Amino acid sequence: MTKRRDAAIQMFNVYKRYGAKGALVDISLAVYPNEFVFLTGPSGAGKTTLLKLLYLGEQASAGQILVDGMNLSRISRRRIPYFRRNLGIIFQDYKLIASRSVYYNIALVLEAAGETQRLIRKKVRYMLRSMDMEKKIDVLPPSLSGGEQQRIAVARAMIGRPKIILADEPTGSLDEASAGVIVGLLKDFHNRGGTVMVATHDSALIRSGSGRIFQLERGRLVSAA
Repeated sequence: MTKRRDAAIQMFNVYKRYGAKGALVDISLAVYPNEFVFLTGPSGAGKTTLLKLLYLGEQASAGQILVDGMNLSRISRRRIPYFRRNLGIIFQDYKLIASRSVYYNIALVLEAAGETQRLIRKKVRYMLRSMDMEKKIDVLPPSLSGGEQQRIAVARAMIGRPKIILADEPTGSLDEASAGVIVGLLKDFHNRGGTVMVATHDSALIRSGSGRIFQLERGRLVSAA
């Protein structure tokens, strides 16, 4: 059995406030290496806020968060990009650079890590080929369908071989076929040993997996099964 100290993600009595409003209230949870877990709840429950705290998109108001053994309260602003190299982040709205090619949107992760252009080209082409997207390598994201853009977002999240993927409603705006492709990519990452946390209210997506479910309501963790 995995020991508590080995958790990939830990939250201890975490609060997030926006003024007087409590977006997250006393959240404590643990996610272990190579788990595939779901974070669910209605809109406004705090799912996106919780993910933002895990990748330091925002700071917790109180409590402690450990990700991959690192205490997030002790990471300086200049070290945040280095911390994020162990994470793959999939945003609900893709966050692709519309004016740059598919290749650039994926390659920028490897460029930030200091890899050579030759190796970057090799890795990006291999990733796109594995997703049946190599023919789109030079196109701009706005010319792609929603499902194709999300595939590029997943490729960007995986290209740096992160330990953990955090996905915010990755299938929320996709048709059933496109959603199935995204789920398959996340499962492949998990099967290779990665840890996945998916925030979603998509019941079909939750039924497709067998991972634990953390349910939020009004910023509180009401169940963890």
